[in-house]
Amino acid sequence: MNAPQTFPFARQSAGPAPLRRPGSVRRTTSIDSDWPDGFGEAWVMAGRARDLLTPFEGGAVELASGEFRIKTSPLREIMDIAISANHPRAHEMVGVRAGGASRTALADVLGDLRGTPLFQVLDDFAGASLVAGWIWSRWTDDWHARMASNRLKSTAGKKGRMVNICTGFTEGGSSLAEDGSVDHSDQSATEVGPLANPEDPVGWHDMPVQEGRPQARRARRIDVWRAEGVLKVDAAFQDSGPNPQGTRTAIHEYRVYAEVDEASGSLLSLQALPLILPFRECPGASMKAARMVGQNVGEFRQAVLDTLVGTLGCTHLNDVLRALADVPTLARMLPKEHS
Repeated sequence: MNAPQTFPFARQSAGPAPLRRPGSVRRTTSIDSDWPDGFGEAWVMAGRARDLLTPFEGGAVELASGEFRIKTSPLREIMDIAISANHPRAHEMVGVRAGGASRTALADVLGDLRGTPLFQVLDDFAGASLVAGWIWSRWTDDWHARMASNRLKSTAGKKGRMVNICTGFTEGGSSLAEDGSVDHSDQSATEVGPLANPEDPVGWHDMPVQEGRPQARRARRIDVWRAEGVLKVDAAFQDSGPNPQGTRTAIHEYRVYAEVDEASGSLLSLQALPLILPFRECPGASMKAARMVGQNVGEFRQAVLDTLVGTLGCTHLNDVLRALADVPTLARMLPKEHS
């Protein structure tokens, strides 16, 4: 059996968000996880999202925002949910488990919110809940052993068997133990700084301070503007949390640049940069992401899952790309170009 291709560990953050461009729209989302009853118990996830217009004359105009609060079981089932839209059907999400089931339920139950920042951050519940528990590896010495318990192991893959579910877990890879579960012993992580740019404090929505205990944050940014006759996209993503040393550690970070034909919605070009990833096989997914070029970005929530399936994709890069489905919606909020 041939081992999958490996790469040097991706261990360099992009740093804070760039300054907002005049004539652009920025969407930022975050999901903060906290465990009031300790590791392995139900936990609380708080989602926040905002769309911000930067006119050509400068300044900032909030276009839309949204929030949610979800209590989730150790098996990532929604036990309770409250959303800022006060949607009459939100309660129907209770009992749904994160993953494909939650995405399907979200489309069926709250599909009328599609295109809004609230829908985006709700869609991210699936991926954020999958990763959040990793932050405990920074705080407990026996995290690896506890993750191997059946109760926690069964929340991902096929009852904890992760072989070939993504590029990073390709069969024969360094990321996998003999039984197909994740081998955390060779997992990499990187210290990171704040996401907000000190020269542009309103460039991110307000996020609570995380310190002193295990907490996790999934954060996402999408900038859209017009230039050179196309839509330009600069998207960023990070999974991180505080560590006992008083700083922050990240396990995932990507930066994606894209160009989109505004009239047709077709993806013209794509560059995916793997900045921080946990295993040596993971960066390989960035090369395969170019298979999305030529497809309609408005259909990316499903098209990415259909195209970058299994070892062709990375679960977290796929989520970055799926979020580009709202680029046409964000583009409609752009100010008209100067005459």
